[in-house]
Amino acid sequence: MLVTETLLPAPNPATAPPERRGGVAAVGLVLGGALSVQFGSAVAALIFPRTGVAGAVTLRLTISAVLLLVVCRPRLRGYDRSAWVAAGAFGLALAGMNSLFYQAIERIPLGPAVTLEVLGPLALSVFTARRLASWCWAGLALAGVALLGQGGFDRLNPAGVAFAFGAGAMWAAYIVLSARVGGRFPGADGLALALTVAALVTLPLGIVDGGAVLLDPTVLALGTALAVLASGLPYTLELLALRRMPTATFAVLMSLGPAIATLAGWLVLRQALTLLECAAVVLVIAASIGAVRVSAAAAGRPARR
Repeated sequence: MLVTETLLPAPNPATAPPERRGGVAAVGLVLGGALSVQFGSAVAALIFPRTGVAGAVTLRLTISAVLLLVVCRPRLRGYDRSAWVAAGAFGLALAGMNSLFYQAIERIPLGPAVTLEVLGPLALSVFTARRLASWCWAGLALAGVALLGQGGFDRLNPAGVAFAFGAGAMWAAYIVLSARVGGRFPGADGLALALTVAALVTLPLGIVDGGAVLLDPTVLALGTALAVLASGLPYTLELLALRRMPTATFAVLMSLGPAIATLAGWLVLRQALTLLECAAVVLVIAASIGAVRVSAAAAGRPARR
């Protein structure tokens, strides 16, 4: 919320234009989701030794799906084929994004992994932007991503890099498909159904990797925390945000991921934060503030996706 308060004067909720209030709220949703998912990723790294990577993915997606199904109780009738195809594709993107990213952070530090992963949303932002300012801010965010990598890429192995790039491609697909699902299903119903698909897809490998330890009470408790922090809460916030802002702006705001991941890695996993990484964080935050300005300037016009 600090970014929003720095950027815009605090409006009176009773007098602020609805478009402006919606834009500020969307930014808050994105930032809240980013904080939640990156600290959730740090929790995931802590349980890998017990469950294996595939087991952690299965715990995260299965518990998330169960929680959202209970809360949302989505109806299964009244949707056309295109809606179900979108939900199924969204579920496959979720399964791929989570599986590839967790394989990456098992091999390389959290901050650099997210730095590489965020190239997917940044590429999406550049290709879909329709304003020169959006391209400029995306370029600055990309410079921050590159600078952040200078502090840790020497520690990376090829497999971890490949998994992180693959997760980035799936993240870009997630952004596009989340917007489509959000427009076809009410509330978080589409997300609940997509998470169910993702859980079913990853369940066989998770059982093979984790085995009976997945039913250990301590592991289940950690898995529940992981599911809430890294799946249920951030995905819901992001889905709601995508209904209020253009996809390109959302993708640039998500470039805060490397900065937040570096902080989470430092606090939870004791991964050091260098001066070079601090400079990269400043660049990424500046780019995100610029994206917020572009979004605020465009308030009142229909979002283009």
